[in-house]
Amino acid sequence: MLGVAALLLAGPAMADPVSLKANPVDEDGAVTLGDIFDGAGAASGVVVGRRTGPSVVFEAGQLQNLARRAGLDWSNPTGLRRIVVRHAAVAPAEAATPAPPRETAAPAAFSAASQRNARAERIISRNDMVEVLYEAGGVRLTVSGRAEGNAVEGQRLAIRNLQSGRVFDAVAVGPGQAVAGPAATASQLAAR
Repeated sequence: MLGVAALLLAGPAMADPVSLKANPVDEDGAVTLGDIFDGAGAASGVVVGRRTGPSVVFEAGQLQNLARRAGLDWSNPTGLRRIVVRHAAVAPAEAATPAPPRETAAPAAFSAASQRNARAERIISRNDMVEVLYEAGGVRLTVSGRAEGNAVEGQRLAIRNLQSGRVFDAVAVGPGQAVAGPAATASQLAAR
């Protein structure tokens, strides 16, 4: 009896460390730990949720607990709050193959002439649907939102997340596209 109690208490210490996939996707609607984490091993087939639309959102703390119950340890090193898992058929094409670090730091690398032209032309208008890329520490997330104002390339603008209703800052990099986080600063500097 004492040995069983010791094993139960030692469970989290014996958990296998895993890392979040850069672009978590599933194909059949049954979202598993293997769809979300690299290194899930024997727990890869454990179903943690169902996707009924093009994507499903998990709270990071909830996902951490589900992984722990399956014998996995995800430390959430970047402090993510939510994880989006998309259907493999609707996941962004560029997210399927990781871009080289130089491209992810400044996705909108244009010539000086095209930058001058883009400054004069609005690429995002108020109420446009915008796909925002956030990338940091090997984690790549995209979220769709509605533009709260107009923007030209390299200009900051407010984006409203339609799921949470929260507003956050991003930098316009193309028609209907923006970046947030470290890539936003790089894009803003590149547009000058």
